[in-house]
Amino acid sequence: MAGMLDFLRYPLCFLVLFFGANGIWHFFPVPPQPAAAESFRNALLETGYMLPFWKGAELIGALLLLSRRSVPLGLLILAPVLLNIFFFHLFLSPKGIPLAFLMIFLSLLIAWKYRQAYKSIFYHQD
Repeated sequence: MAGMLDFLRYPLCFLVLFFGANGIWHFFPVPPQPAAAESFRNALLETGYMLPFWKGAELIGALLLLSRRSVPLGLLILAPVLLNIFFFHLFLSPKGIPLAFLMIFLSLLIAWKYRQAYKSIFYHQD
């Protein structure tokens, strides 16, 4: 089971790397989105920093997932990004919900494997 959970890093990493890199270098056309989703994306673009920051966090988190030593840190970086992706699709662009759910599910399974690394976050030691 541990080997399977370790293997799940790769599909998640591929998805996050692909969409993160596409957000920066635009090598794959983004399909048309509902008006509210386009408005949200344009607002992020207009800030001048938010979309590059977000996509940069995706790339850094995915690269950390590739290294066995930094998987817990990669998941911590990706957690708010993946939640934002999920809620973006839940409220603004429902067609992407299955893929967003898959990414959240994979990240939770991987986090379960590395749960000991997060112990100090959730438990207070005197």
